Amino acid sequence: MPFTEICIYQVKPQKTGEFEALKMEAKSFLEEQEGLLRLRLVKRGYRTDMEQIGEGLPPLKLTRIVKSVKYMLYWEFETKENYGAAQKNLYGSYWKSMKKCLTVPHDKYLGEVIF
Repeated sequence: MPFTEICIYQVKPQKTGEFEALKMEAKSFLEEQEGLLRLRLVKRGYRTDMEQIGEGLPPLKLTRIVKSVKYMLYWEFETKENYGAAQKNLYGSYWKSMKKCLTVPHDKYLGEVIF
């Protein structure tokens, strides 16, 4: 059963360029991790409300940054063991530099894929 992490990063607005550059640099490193099935980094740029949903309208583009710019990292592995090894490799290489870009510690959501 595949194992997944969804990680939410809250990045300092003045550090978004640095954060994205670090993630792009880390991308090829992350893609080489044993058992990796899928890797995605998403930058939050839109919001929706009940009116948008009820009317079937497209989401609204965000027009200002309040405290941070949010990013979501999604990566999926064949096994929990593959995930654990990849975490160790990431933390031993890129993590310290990425951590300096954050306003607060990142949130991690871990679990096995249902569908």
